[in-house]
Amino acid sequence: MNKAFTKETDGQDDDDDLPSLPAIPKGSKNYMTPRGYQTLKAELLELIDNERPKIVETVHWAASNGDRSENGDYLYGKKRLREIDRRIRFLTKRLEAAEVVDPSVHHGSEQVFFGARVTYADDEGVERTITIMGIDEADSAQGQVSWIAPVSRALLKAKIGDEVPLPTPAGVRMLEVLDVEYPPPAA
Repeated sequence: MNKAFTKETDGQDDDDDLPSLPAIPKGSKNYMTPRGYQTLKAELLELIDNERPKIVETVHWAASNGDRSENGDYLYGKKRLREIDRRIRFLTKRLEAAEVVDPSVHHGSEQVFFGARVTYADDEGVERTITIMGIDEADSAQGQVSWIAPVSRALLKAKIGDEVPLPTPAGVRMLEVLDVEYPPPAA
């Protein structure tokens, strides 16, 4: 068969390779902090305005060199272009579904809402501090937990001094809310 009629992908659907971030729960919005929204938007604009045009230029140049079947620049460029396009689609969908929530509006509150930095103790007395963030911006290495994580869901709407149940595979654990902080409002 002529190579002109073969599919260039490796047989996978383009959306199969989207990042393995948790799906947004049905009927929910994609809650994000203003900083998280700006980070994703900046990445999207960088891909559209800078990275994609450079790869398109490279692929165009490589295609003009003749035999594409053995042209590494062409083959790699086309693969990278598909990756960029997938990421652009993913970011576009996430940003369209975004509900930007400014946690500073709760500054001074003792109740846990999205964006709160919460210190809690489990039933064994171990203290932990987490920040409840959006799905796309949470970084566990920084103590940030997605708002859909079980611990976040257990803590949401609790107040300082409340004990809340956290269902785990080993059984229900009790968490006591010790402190709740929010960033100060921007000046």
